[in-house]
Amino acid sequence: MSDVSMEATNPLTSGDFTEAGEPFRLFVAWLEEAKKSEPNDPNAMALATVDETGLPDVRMVLLNGFDERGFVFFTNTESAKGRELAGQPKAAAVFHWKSLRRQVRVRGPVERVSDAEADAYFASRPRLSQIGAWASQQSRPLEGRFALEAAVAATTARFGVSDVPRPPHWTGFRILPSAIEFWHDRPFRLHDRVTFQRAATGDAWSKTRLYP
Repeated sequence: MSDVSMEATNPLTSGDFTEAGEPFRLFVAWLEEAKKSEPNDPNAMALATVDETGLPDVRMVLLNGFDERGFVFFTNTESAKGRELAGQPKAAAVFHWKSLRRQVRVRGPVERVSDAEADAYFASRPRLSQIGAWASQQSRPLEGRFALEAAVAATTARFGVSDVPRPPHWTGFRILPSAIEFWHDRPFRLHDRVTFQRAATGDAWSKTRLYP
């Protein structure tokens, strides 16, 4: 099916997306399209946090899950982003799907996921990724590549053939969106922009169309 026919039959992926009544169904539709057209990691997002001075910090991470509560990613809590979220538990994220000329912006407070959620996701990761979560002192100085490889080898020997448990310093965070904005490129920079906002998780969304 061509992109044109898909857009003609699905208002959530066409120019009529501005008629969507709530953001999560629209996000699902856009993400599913991105999975078909993006060459790598359609779930990649730029995650912004702030340090103790209020200076913003941003990096690419992967969205590992989402529902109507929010958007989940996982990290080492001793990393730069982990420390920043401990001090200022709020974040913003941007999904940019260049192949579709679309982006989604998310911002709001952040909470840790439950231990059960973190355990379940960690158990689903490839074994070498589990080993890496133990071996890497994320964001801290590394004297050379050999030191990292030695840490991986030592961790591999430590666990042998047994299951690799989740490290105590590794967990997930959920952005609880207070605002979600959808942007679609249009000719002459007359883009479509719609923002959904709510006062708190569980509240009804209000929708506003914005000038480009």
